[in-house]
Amino acid sequence: MRHKSFFVAAAFVGVLAGCDSPSGRPPRPPVPVSVAPATRGSAPYVIVADGSVEPLQTVQVESQVGGVLLSVDFAEGHEVTQGQILFHIDPRPFQAALRQAEANLARDEAQAVNSRKDADRYAKLVKEDYVTQSQADQAEATARAQAAVVKADSAAVETARLNLSYTVIPAPISGRTGALLVRQGNLVKANASPLVVINQIHPILVRFPIQGRDLPLVQKYDAIAPLKVSVAPAEGEEQQGLGDERGTLTFVDNAVDPTTGTVLLKGRFDNTDRGLWPGEYVTVHLQVYVQQNAVTVPAMAPVTQQGGSFVFVVDKDSTAHRQAVTLGRTVQGRVLVESGVKAGELVVTDGQAQLAEGAKVLIKEPGGGAAADSLQEPGGQPAGGGAGHAADSTGGGAT
Repeated sequence: MRHKSFFVAAAFVGVLAGCDSPSGRPPRPPVPVSVAPATRGSAPYVIVADGSVEPLQTVQVESQVGGVLLSVDFAEGHEVTQGQILFHIDPRPFQAALRQAEANLARDEAQAVNSRKDADRYAKLVKEDYVTQSQADQAEATARAQAAVVKADSAAVETARLNLSYTVIPAPISGRTGALLVRQGNLVKANASPLVVINQIHPILVRFPIQGRDLPLVQKYDAIAPLKVSVAPAEGEEQQGLGDERGTLTFVDNAVDPTTGTVLLKGRFDNTDRGLWPGEYVTVHLQVYVQQNAVTVPAMAPVTQQGGSFVFVVDKDSTAHRQAVTLGRTVQGRVLVESGVKAGELVVTDGQAQLAEGAKVLIKEPGGGAAADSLQEPGGQPAGGGAGHAADSTGGGAT
């Protein structure tokens, strides 16, 4: 009986000896988490807006004279250059009108010469009392009237010559033509309807609104240097960032729209590769300034509660510590940390809900598994050199 009691007591002592914690419970296993380093680098202040593309210039080509359209000398939808001939209108009626105006001018010039001779002759005869003063005045008036007729005829010739020139219609600007709105053989009327529309697409403009509260900031930095504008397709954009097409801010409207509280801006793009098209909707990124030496963490790292925001920082012993932080704006998937975290520290980006102050962590590999060399024996050093080495960059900020 005494031997049985001895074995029971020995077993109880063995259980107590196997407990590492004062409470007698086994230690909690490390919590699997994902981590990322806090980085230091440049953080651009970017305003994102929805914009639309519009041509730098738009011209509706119309005929200034009426007539039959003899030829169309370009392919619709193609590029044309300023001065290139687009249309020919039947010139014969205008050639005839020009010849008639020139004939009238020649006739009236001859009559004007004769009237001037008569006036000069009467002016001499009136001095010798061969004609009356009234007759001399009448001859002078006739000569001046005939000279005025010559001037009117000259203007008629110029008008006829101008109308004849209008039968050849050149491109007023360089750009891309739209659909042809009239065909060869049709009768066109003067200033009635456009024959074709030309849009200048390189350079090209993108118009977009910003909130009125951002206007002072835009004005401040635009006065220092032209601000950078970039665009990307409106559909399918997954993250904030500079787009494929880049230009400069060229226009800020002179008033805030009272109904929307926005200000209209325009950016100018070279568009040499024709990547932007009039009427297209795009996402616009206006880079106002770049903040240097900013500390950022991934946007999923901070936890925000009623009392404020905090992150879990993992030390070299694989222990998580709750650290209060002051957060700024979000830049391309990362959050600026104004205080609370230093560059190079590892912050938890996944698994925060299972953590508490002082909890041991098991850092997962990017593929989802646990990194064995990140495990830590109590009181030891991290295997494989530990974590905490980070590149000195923001991980994708544009400058």
